Amino acid sequence: MIATSPLTPDTRALWDAFVAAQPTGTFFHLAAWADVMREAYRHKTHFVAAIRNGEVAGVVPLVEIKSRLFGHALISNAFCVGGGPLAVDEEARQVLLDEAAKIGRACGVDHVELRDAAPAEGWVARSDLYAGFEREMDADEAKNLLQVPRKQRAVVRKAIDGQFRVTVDRDLDTFFALFARTVRDHGTPVFPKRFFREILRAFPDDADILTVWLDDRPLSSVLSYYFRDRVYPYYTGSDPAARVAGTNDYMYWKLMRHAVARGCRVFDFGRSKVGTGPYSFKKNWGFEPRPIAHQYLLLKGETLPNVNPTNPRYAQLIGIWRRLPIPVANAVSSFISPSLG
Repeated sequence: MIATSPLTPDTRALWDAFVAAQPTGTFFHLAAWADVMREAYRHKTHFVAAIRNGEVAGVVPLVEIKSRLFGHALISNAFCVGGGPLAVDEEARQVLLDEAAKIGRACGVDHVELRDAAPAEGWVARSDLYAGFEREMDADEAKNLLQVPRKQRAVVRKAIDGQFRVTVDRDLDTFFALFARTVRDHGTPVFPKRFFREILRAFPDDADILTVWLDDRPLSSVLSYYFRDRVYPYYTGSDPAARVAGTNDYMYWKLMRHAVARGCRVFDFGRSKVGTGPYSFKKNWGFEPRPIAHQYLLLKGETLPNVNPTNPRYAQLIGIWRRLPIPVANAVSSFISPSLG
């Protein structure tokens, strides 16, 4: 017999211990995401564990997002690339699926979305939008460099011989200035600084910021997560001069070496939308794409949600957004970005 139980302060340690023990557990299943969602956005969370004989047999971190612009959804896990049901067996997984559906109906959402999740009966899969990229890193620096394709390796070598310096810290102001500009240039709203502040607060030992500098000028910066033997370079920003200087490639190289020093073995480049510049960039680094399937339970209507910049309906808005002054884009984003989970 399997029962379900909500995440509580008393069960957080058991939740995270379960995630850490599962081969397919990820950073995006961890309990602290509930804190981030609550403190950064006031989103309601429904983190549910499946319990068998007093032991955790599965977890699913669900976040409820209600938006006048984009509808009402229950997402596992919002603002993350993964976080679908994690279970020891199919019985426990089915209990989590049933509970997600039950919560979705009770909340009156338009749909329930499970990210990077296996097929489920009665759910609609979509696997043509995103791809994930990951690869093992060699602990030997020279061998690791040879894993980088020749064109990117030449850029890295040139940067190694340059006058750049690298810092690894939690300097949110420097990172956010670069990130906000990059996101504005892409034509999309930026997440507010408080979101990143809550991430750093929730994961004090498992998130940091690596920045590449030319003298006193930051050129490229990345906020990364760490989980077990894996590093996730998740949010990046750069100065327009970074492309010419080659510091974006150099940034990822230095992150690889920093992660190896931390004991990481896998460089998880994260997901990118198929057919976009980031998708091509990661392929050019020698990473092979892995299709990522999201599962949807459509509770209202029959159309899959399509809230992403590749949707043609947003083309005009993206063009306008790119021309906004950064302070204006940041201010308007604070009203939009909480809905972009």
